Amino acid sequence: MKFLDLTKVYIRSGSGGGGAVSFRREKFIEYGGPDGGDGGNGGSVWAEAVEGLNTLIDFRYQQHFFADNGRPGMGSQRSGANGEDKVLYVPVGTEILDEDQETLIADLTTVGDRVLLAKGGNGGFGNLHFKSSTNQAPRRANPGLEGIERTLWLRLKLIADAGLLGLPNAGKSTFLAATSNARPKIADYPFTTLYPNLGVVGIDNVEFVVADIPGLIEGASEGRGLGDLFLGHVERCAVLLHLVDGTSDTFLEDYKTIIGELEAYGGELAQKPRITVLNKVDALDEEERDYFKDELQRVSGGSVLLMSGVSREGTDTVLRALRAQIDDTRLREKKSQEEPQKWQP
Repeated sequence: MKFLDLTKVYIRSGSGGGGAVSFRREKFIEYGGPDGGDGGNGGSVWAEAVEGLNTLIDFRYQQHFFADNGRPGMGSQRSGANGEDKVLYVPVGTEILDEDQETLIADLTTVGDRVLLAKGGNGGFGNLHFKSSTNQAPRRANPGLEGIERTLWLRLKLIADAGLLGLPNAGKSTFLAATSNARPKIADYPFTTLYPNLGVVGIDNVEFVVADIPGLIEGASEGRGLGDLFLGHVERCAVLLHLVDGTSDTFLEDYKTIIGELEAYGGELAQKPRITVLNKVDALDEEERDYFKDELQRVSGGSVLLMSGVSREGTDTVLRALRAQIDDTRLREKKSQEEPQKWQP
């Protein structure tokens, strides 16, 4: 399944049905009077957040969504049927933007969130509605109101509890593969990860979701590399995990590069709680570990953890540090992997 996090859609609500001009015609009834029914209301267009989706790929193949029109009224005081609503089912975390891609219409962050995007037109009144003591045979009826046509943008920001940051080949995907059931592509060349990956990790009987995004490079905020296209997916995270490649000759400059890109991105991203980890320490001896850790702590101004995603050294310590920064309301009980087997004869 391909990943898509930004798409344009065209929607139109249904028009209301027109009212009917009709008169009662029955034998032996001299003054039947008007009996034209009202038209039905047009269908509305809604957006609803549902489970089981983590991409907007469905909207690549269908961009136009039209609700049904209301049916016109008929004689014998029969009202027209209402048009069917149209519902756009989107992943949790989808933002709905106006055509200018700046005006936020809705942010669907919870399963079941539902928002009205275009209301259907009202049905017109039939001539029965205009009957009065002074006009007992009205020959007028209202047409239904036209539907609303809009162009909208859907932008997905994945809902994750922790987000991974780092330069390409800092070991983010390796860490995600070592600590969860996710199987991201791992290779020894830059930008192996081309789109975000989600993994559920567990520690101390609780689980939380970790998001791995493509690596950043210097100038990403100006469009270099993959740019900052995917930084929006870690905006909702409670904590950021910054992985620094311990085998890099310029690991201090690597750290400063990522911090600079976070600050250039703006918003609250640079202010989020951040855990710094020196990764790939399995390739370092004890003296190098201590020296690199001290240098990184001096530059970052905080504590630094040591870890190796390949040998899984220190991964539990990192997971516990992430767990401590995540609000308890986001944590879920870890499902037991040893499910009791059903008895069979």
